[in-house]
Amino acid sequence: MSSSYEFDVLVVGGGHAGVEAAAAAARLGARTALLTANCDTVGQMSCNPAIGGVGKGQLVREVDALGGLMGRAIDATGIQYRVLNRSKGPAMHGPRAQADKRLYQLEVKHLIESTPNLVLRQELVEGLRFEPLPQAAAGSPAWRVTGVVARGDVHYRATAVVLTTGTFLQAVMHTGEAKTPGGRAGEGTTAGVSRSLTELGFRLDRFKTGTPCRLHGGTIDLSQLQQQPGDAHPQPFSFLTDSIDRDQLPCWITRTTPAIHELIRANLHRAPMYSGQINSQGPRYCPSIEDKVVRFADKESHQLFLEPEGRRTHEVYVNGISTSLPRDVQDAMVRLVPGLERAEIMRYGYAVEYDYAPPDQLTASLESKPVAGLFLAGQINGTTGYEEAAAQGLIAGTNAALSLRGDQPLILSREQSYIGVLIDDLVTCGVDEPYRMFTSRAEHRLALRHDNADRRLTPIAQQLGLAEPERVERLARKAAAIEATLAQLAAHRVEGVSLADRLKRPEVRWADCVAAVPELAAVDREVADQIENDIRYAGYLKVEQQRIERRRQHGERPIPAGFDYGGILHLRAEAREKLERIRPRTLGQAGRVSGITPADLALLLLHLER
Repeated sequence: MSSSYEFDVLVVGGGHAGVEAAAAAARLGARTALLTANCDTVGQMSCNPAIGGVGKGQLVREVDALGGLMGRAIDATGIQYRVLNRSKGPAMHGPRAQADKRLYQLEVKHLIESTPNLVLRQELVEGLRFEPLPQAAAGSPAWRVTGVVARGDVHYRATAVVLTTGTFLQAVMHTGEAKTPGGRAGEGTTAGVSRSLTELGFRLDRFKTGTPCRLHGGTIDLSQLQQQPGDAHPQPFSFLTDSIDRDQLPCWITRTTPAIHELIRANLHRAPMYSGQINSQGPRYCPSIEDKVVRFADKESHQLFLEPEGRRTHEVYVNGISTSLPRDVQDAMVRLVPGLERAEIMRYGYAVEYDYAPPDQLTASLESKPVAGLFLAGQINGTTGYEEAAAQGLIAGTNAALSLRGDQPLILSREQSYIGVLIDDLVTCGVDEPYRMFTSRAEHRLALRHDNADRRLTPIAQQLGLAEPERVERLARKAAAIEATLAQLAAHRVEGVSLADRLKRPEVRWADCVAAVPELAAVDREVADQIENDIRYAGYLKVEQQRIERRRQHGERPIPAGFDYGGILHLRAEAREKLERIRPRTLGQAGRVSGITPADLALLLLHLER
């Protein structure tokens, strides 16, 4: 006899996208179920034990500013904090933290279990439930999602479903010639969801990712390694965290050698990526050690980072040596690394090949075009990384809940956030390799600093109901402090020049202002940093804002839903096909579609004006 349950929103998958999606939907009042194959792996770090980095740290700050979980979880469980790119301007700074891997996962699970309106269930989802819709305008959904089916003939009904299945769709793990079904070591895979998506008309493709071996820290000779300590004054990720006061653990640096590279070259015929066993595209910016040796044949060594996985374990993650080479080659390779001559491998590296749905099949709200009420987030959309997944999950979960009310979806623009850049890149341009966020992808990065994410996005979260009262109150106090301090700087003059104007000079720092007005020493460091950055880059930001406004004049011109591109005379066949597939919301988005020329845009604008 089958069992049946009713919810408003169902989230399938308990990874970094799934937990943010479920928590966001529940915060907005939707009765939400988070369905995962194993409740003990909710929020688990499948690969590196770290959060943040260049571009990625900005995403975590934005997720936090919108009320998400990731920033709070890493602040509670981090073991080392560093801000990357400190030698560059503040727009390039990337906060990053090593996590106590097990504690991070437990903290996320605790946050999920403590969220009102949210039910966590251990279920293996085997397919989607859906019903046909009357065919409407071109580009309208042909189906409506009605729920999911779990193993054991268990039926879950809901108006909205968010798929965050990560690397588990028809997944295969590769270590040398050995192949094992599964999306993560020790766990299985699922084919039913892929079948449902194909039945609904989705295009599916395959990507590949990988992970390095893990070592027993007690067998590593640290005397041969370079120590990498954390920052003296750790910077929290969450705007709800006052400070990080716990002791930090060091990481360690070593390098590969020419002998290792020769060993890898001699065994390329046994590497799945080179033997023909894997044909899927892997991440360009996180390549396997095999790829590094082949692509950068002129380099005699590559840097490796040894990162502890927690305070109560000796397990060490070897960042930079992701591989799917056979076990015997991994054994030999590790022993040739300086400092690792006697190292014991606790877990061997492997590659994972899995299904993903090309994201040009989504709208900017992350709702699917073929199926109303079905949202996709995370690696199923062709991205890589915890932070990219969390950002998508938060937006998908928010919009799933908003769709129940009939409200307009939350769509962040490229000018507002890195999240907006991420999603616009995905749905407009698609992917031909796993997508990773970088600061270089954001054309307005001067305004999108990690330190001002709360000022940019928490007001939006407050308006929607995503932000808790404490967050709103903290932002109000911070805004008042910034305003009062700016008034002090404008009022106090040194040699006839206000401190605010003096702070625009490259050689003048906040410490110089404090020396002139000792009362400024009481200003919170976070407030002082933002004032200094705002003033120092005010001229650049003014030019940037003018550029944004010029782009908006035409870029925000809406394109009606169901617009008939076939009715535009002289529009090239390629442009017509791509515009019909992407269905851009605005003229600006149409201009970002790969292969669309200025002449195509001119024809489109002329037709819209008529």
